[in-house]
Amino acid sequence: MRVALVSQRVDILAERGERRDALDQRLLDWVASHELLPVPVPNRLERLDELWTQLTPAAVVLSGGNDLAEYGGDAPERDAVERALLARALVEHVPLFALCRGAQLLLDAFGNRLERVAGHVGTRHRLAIERGEFEVNSFHQWGCRSLVAPLEVLARSEDGVIEAFFHQQLPLLGVMWHPEREAPFTELDSLLLNRCLNKE
Repeated sequence: MRVALVSQRVDILAERGERRDALDQRLLDWVASHELLPVPVPNRLERLDELWTQLTPAAVVLSGGNDLAEYGGDAPERDAVERALLARALVEHVPLFALCRGAQLLLDAFGNRLERVAGHVGTRHRLAIERGEFEVNSFHQWGCRSLVAPLEVLARSEDGVIEAFFHQQLPLLGVMWHPEREAPFTELDSLLLNRCLNKE
C-alpha cells in the first residue's frame, strides 16, 4: 500500500508541561479509505528528512487544527514541519491535499494574505463545485477572497470566501472543510482527493 504522510495538530497541556502531537482518528480512516497507508508526521523538523527518505510517500495530507503562528497560533514547530513537507512535495511532484488549517498554510505559502472571516465556525455551506452542488462543514476563522496565481479557485461559500482551490500545474489541492467529519464520507471529498492523486 502506498504511504501518505499526514501532518498533526499540536495540543498544549500546560498543567503537565506537555506539547502533544494529535490527529483525529477519523482522518486516518478517511485517508485509508482511498487505498493509502496514513503515517502521522511528528512536529519535529529534524526527523522529517529521514522519515521522507525511508517511506518515499505517494501523497501528503496537511490536516486541520491550530492557527498559523503568523496569525496568532501557538505551534510554530508545526508551521515549520508543514512548510518543509510542502517544499519537498513541490520539488518531487508528490500530490498534496490540504484541509482547513492545512489549506490556510498553502494559501499563505503562495503569497495569499489571510483575513478573519465571520460565520465560518460550526456551520455548513452549499457549494457549486465540479459536478454539482454539495454541502460541506465549516470550522475555520481565517480565509481568502482572492488568489494569487498559480492557485485557482474551485469553490466559494455564499459570502465569497474561497472554500476550495488548486494549483494550475502541480498536484496540490486545498479545501477549507474537514472530510473526516462527514459520516458517511462524501463523494465530493473522494472526487477531490482522487483529482489531486491524478486518479480521476
